[in-house]
Amino acid sequence: CIFFVLNLFIWGTKSSGAVPFTTMFALLVLWFGISVPLVFLGAFFGYKKAPVALPVRTNQIPRQIPEQPWYISGTFSSLSGGILPFGAVFTELFFIMSSIWHHQFYHLFGFLMLVLVILVITCAEISITITYFQLTNEDYTWYWRSFLTSAFSAVYVFVYSILFYCTRMQIGHYVGALVYFGYMFVISYTFALITGAVGFCATFVFVRAIYGSIKID
Repeated sequence: CIFFVLNLFIWGTKSSGAVPFTTMFALLVLWFGISVPLVFLGAFFGYKKAPVALPVRTNQIPRQIPEQPWYISGTFSSLSGGILPFGAVFTELFFIMSSIWHHQFYHLFGFLMLVLVILVITCAEISITITYFQLTNEDYTWYWRSFLTSAFSAVYVFVYSILFYCTRMQIGHYVGALVYFGYMFVISYTFALITGAVGFCATFVFVRAIYGSIKID
């Protein structure tokens, strides 16, 4: 949807970089003809699978959560937790954005793979650490917290894109700025989904492991 709206603005300026209508229609057909049926097919087989077995039983009545200290709050956890994943990709992000927006060659693919591995490990560790502190303070609502802790790094990525625009880009027309921020929003949103999914999956495995080790007679 964002791509289609941005392309309408590019069409309005009669730019040669606009995607033709036939290509947009082909993408729409691929989306509704292939992607949407595969989503329903995956949901069909997913619901036929057995649910994930939890290592311990849970009470039907939720227990009251005690008052939490300020450094365990969701806002502070997200703000502090997103710094480390962003710091892991900060240097490489500059070269990637320069290659995208300044048409420079990017050839550090080996180093990029190393940064990707560091990013995955960092997202997993920071989400597990924040969740552990949360559980020790008797707060069991860790699902979204584990996702948002590492996913908040995408906010820092988007803020960095604003800084990159102010210091490195020379765009005079509003359509160019709209295209830049539109694509950077999509990139940041995708980055949030990836890092958040890594943090949640790692935390889920961690929580199952620590509660599965509890011996109940």
